[in-house]
Amino acid sequence: MRFCAFETATDWCSVALWLDGESRSLEQRAPNGHAGLALPMLERLLAGAGLGAGDLQAVAFGAGPGAFTGLRIACGLAQGIAFARNLPVIGISTLEAMAEESDAERVVACLDARMGEVYWAALEKQGERWREVVAARCTRPADLAPPGEGWIGCGNGFEACGPMGLARVLPEIHPTAAAVARLAAPRLAAGEGVDAALAAPNYVRDKVAFTQAELAAR
Repeated sequence: MRFCAFETATDWCSVALWLDGESRSLEQRAPNGHAGLALPMLERLLAGAGLGAGDLQAVAFGAGPGAFTGLRIACGLAQGIAFARNLPVIGISTLEAMAEESDAERVVACLDARMGEVYWAALEKQGERWREVVAARCTRPADLAPPGEGWIGCGNGFEACGPMGLARVLPEIHPTAAAVARLAAPRLAAGEGVDAALAAPNYVRDKVAFTQAELAAR
């Protein structure tokens, strides 16, 4: 199967191209401007493979949680490409993509959610998939609670949380389109892609910013 993947939930903008089991990817750290970077990255990957957008058979994207604008960009790009060609779309958890990047089996993935909170989930590898031991949620850093011992932490959320009694913490781990593609491949092969109109980000938290009253009370 040939498909592309977008991941723009954090400061990193990345795009991957999956070609029948082979993955090629590009990424760039850019706190802003993901919308202007992602499509040129895809065009470079397609050109390098001697392909065009018409050769794609599906689209995957990092569905969140993460930066609100970034999640909308990834979903919108996936929908735009898929609508034009009637392709299936699949969203992949940002926290799951982080776990996939960690090269560990039991992972607490944690992202800075700003506003004094973090997004986190505890995931355990089972074959080609990750099982949520603790589902994705948004809490204060102090409320992060690893489900037992022997867990590896990954993600920039641990800069606020600290080690939390984890075996090891890898704060540099971030979600990538390459990880999204690896996770999407078996799911797309199993027919789990959906119509582009049904694709949507998973924000986990709906609140974007504090109100003036909330700021004054802090």
